[in-house]
Amino acid sequence: MPRIVAVHEGTVPIGSSMSNARISFRHMDCSVVAVVSDVVRDGRPVVGYGFSSNGRYSVGEILRRRVVPRLLAAEPDDLLADDGAAVDPERVWEVMTRDEKPGGHGERPVAVGVVDMALHDLAAKLADLPLHHWLARRYDLGEPDRDVFVYAAGGYYAPGKGLAALKDEIRGFLDLGYRVVKIKIGGADLADDLRRIEAVLTVLDGAGHRLAVDANGRFDLDTALRYGEAIAPYGLLWYEEPGDPLDFALHAALAERHRGPLATGENIFSLADARNLLRYAGLRPDRDTLQIDPVLAYGLVEYRRVLDLLDRHGWSPRRCVPHGGHQFALHIAAAFKLGGNESYPGEFRPTGGFADAAVVRDGRVGPTDVPGIGFEAKKELYRVLRALHD
Repeated sequence: MPRIVAVHEGTVPIGSSMSNARISFRHMDCSVVAVVSDVVRDGRPVVGYGFSSNGRYSVGEILRRRVVPRLLAAEPDDLLADDGAAVDPERVWEVMTRDEKPGGHGERPVAVGVVDMALHDLAAKLADLPLHHWLARRYDLGEPDRDVFVYAAGGYYAPGKGLAALKDEIRGFLDLGYRVVKIKIGGADLADDLRRIEAVLTVLDGAGHRLAVDANGRFDLDTALRYGEAIAPYGLLWYEEPGDPLDFALHAALAERHRGPLATGENIFSLADARNLLRYAGLRPDRDTLQIDPVLAYGLVEYRRVLDLLDRHGWSPRRCVPHGGHQFALHIAAAFKLGGNESYPGEFRPTGGFADAAVVRDGRVGPTDVPGIGFEAKKELYRVLRALHD
């Protein structure tokens, strides 16, 4: 009967000089956690690890004052599956969110999500299974996908970065095995951004369906419409987060006019917000993409509820391509047969990216077969995570 005996948390920098249309990543960091069990294998305790994705800052205060104390104060049996043989992430989730009022989600979902990741890592390790296989068995999902579509997210703005450097960056992604790429827009004027799009398309042999663009919520409705009209002839893979992620009316108005695919959701952090997104944002299940990041949105326990909601509204899980570019989402995508996963080649180190030995072939990559999420196969990150409790 396993027990959780300690939870350690810390902060790791993941910043760089790049920026998107809204923020600089110069001071970006994230939270990391280690959930230590009393199960010992090969002379060491079995430990679950997690981190808080990217794009939101570390949430140590919420972890230290609310989420972790609730977990550690719980009765051990309240954290276990019915048979008492394993830690149950769903039951622990209920403990971690106890006495939290609905609404006003803010950074709270990030704090719960980072521990949720660690709990799933721990549960799969205790079962001696890679996470995607553990999830498939736990939720009767059938055989997981062997590999997952991934696209390379880049094209950030950076000091002195011109069109030549942008094209070199895209060529580098293709050399790594990616077929589809994404670049930022909205950090320059429309004319400059169109030149950037056209420069990238020359590297992609003019194939617009291999390029997505991301405004990171920068535009008002008039600007979103202008950009949408200007990029429509290119036939791009999608036009991402044109306006504020909670301005559903803006999104619905744009969807009426812009017939090309839209993408959004990386800044939707709860089931309630996902429900409103479906109700009011004019999303179209035949072409649009949902990018909710399981870690940023209360973890996989909540993400499964979102997937159930989508199913009831006629959405295929193949329309889901999570934000984040991390191994946790890769396992989830394989197990729940999602449409793919984001990737950040070379960025947000040490947390971002997949196992060190992972190879992208023709735009697809498989999750590791290491038990759990497989952080042990990601040397730089594993060193950071081990330092939390060693």
